Amino acid sequence: MAMYTVDVYSGSSDSIIRDPHADGVIVKATQGTGYVNPRCNHQWDLAGSLGKKRGLYHYAGGGNPVAEAQFFISNIKNYVGKGILILDWESYENSAWGNTNWARQFVDEVHRLTGVWPLIYVQESALWQVANCANSCGAWVAKYASMTWGSWTLPGMNVSSGAFKFLTGWQFTGGDMDRSIFYLDAASWDKLANPEGTKTPDLPAAKPNPAPTPIKPAPSATNWVDSLGDRWVEEHGTFTTNQRINLRWGARVSSSLIGTLPAGAVVKYDAYSRHGDYVWLRQPRSNGQFGYLVCRNAYTDEPYGSFK
Repeated sequence: MAMYTVDVYSGSSDSIIRDPHADGVIVKATQGTGYVNPRCNHQWDLAGSLGKKRGLYHYAGGGNPVAEAQFFISNIKNYVGKGILILDWESYENSAWGNTNWARQFVDEVHRLTGVWPLIYVQESALWQVANCANSCGAWVAKYASMTWGSWTLPGMNVSSGAFKFLTGWQFTGGDMDRSIFYLDAASWDKLANPEGTKTPDLPAAKPNPAPTPIKPAPSATNWVDSLGDRWVEEHGTFTTNQRINLRWGARVSSSLIGTLPAGAVVKYDAYSRHGDYVWLRQPRSNGQFGYLVCRNAYTDEPYGSFK
């Protein structure tokens, strides 16, 4: 027996949830300790109204894993026991990527709070990073035949489960929508969501950590548009990173890398720009050159450090 699912986030169309091929819907709930999906309740309720099995996932930000687990559970505690819980372990915006102990600490805290072992979503090539969770958690592995595989037909390919005894789920597309197959029937899904010993977490409702006031231009600030069409605002200050951040020769994630700054690095900057997914800082360097780094998420304003 198998079930097909979709997973959604704040930018997903309701039509993905309504897709008749999907037996289940997995909803992004939180990220880090500063973001809550504003459409989580709506997406959860819509899936339930359509009779679909449900799940909730937390996207790892790479901060304190215990704090992230508490933030996740605090925000979805009324749904514990009603849907499967999942840790989304990816490299993007995850400062702990490569840390083989982070996921273990996260899932242990979720289990302590709820009695539920979450599944772990991870790309096949990174299964080694979460191998020490294999004795407790199931694996939901991402591996695509291509990014244009817009079909519910499974591609003919092998997928490793790494240290896990078997695959619980396989995400086989990531283009027009994320399609997955879970090797579960409805009763098995419910058992993962609500195993014996599940408990209601005794945690206060959480709110995103307050962020420093977003950088905004002063009325008299000098500003300009660069050759890429991005507007910059002159502002002189100091930024201290709270995680690893790439320093680049341009204000694009595709720009050449100068190096990777560790947590605690201090950067003097002279301008900022909000474009794409981030707020960028410009670092003056020798010989009239500049380095560029991200300082916060442009959508949630979650900072990646502190400002002076």
